[in-house]
Amino acid sequence: MRYAEGPSVCCDVYVEAAPSRVWGLVTDIGLPARLSPELQRAEWLDGAEGPAVGARFAGYNRHQMIGEWRTVSHVVKLEEQRVFGWAVVDPDGRFGDPVPDPAKPLATWRFELDPEGAGTRLRQFARIGPGRSGVSLAIERTPEREEEVLAFRLAELRTNMEATLCGLKALAEETG
Repeated sequence: MRYAEGPSVCCDVYVEAAPSRVWGLVTDIGLPARLSPELQRAEWLDGAEGPAVGARFAGYNRHQMIGEWRTVSHVVKLEEQRVFGWAVVDPDGRFGDPVPDPAKPLATWRFELDPEGAGTRLRQFARIGPGRSGVSLAIERTPEREEEVLAFRLAELRTNMEATLCGLKALAEETG
């Protein structure tokens, strides 16, 4: 496994709620900050009030090994009640030269919703790279441990994604 190959992780959960209910939750960019330990908060930029292809939002993150940083995400895929995807960039140069171009993201994320029975199969997907990130900095410090660094980060992402999906499931299935 190599950083240049764009390692990825995908998690899914069955939600006993209609895709329309789940969709409202996954497109609320502030909600994952309540569910994941890394994302601290998010806010729409440039007057955007919700998801649309080309809309941007800032994410404020914290990790015990690299501290705090800001990213900007560009919505790159949007299919109503089906797919919400975004490319994360490093406009502040936290991990090298500033890279505001969503064609060179430090990560790409996506929620996918599929109707299943009376509910929804909800998937969350993340791909690392190809842009520079905290992972690439760790690899540069210990290049002989690249696979170990990537496996560790993918495991962290999986844990965070599972927490997010469980939280989304619980919220979607609440009645009242």
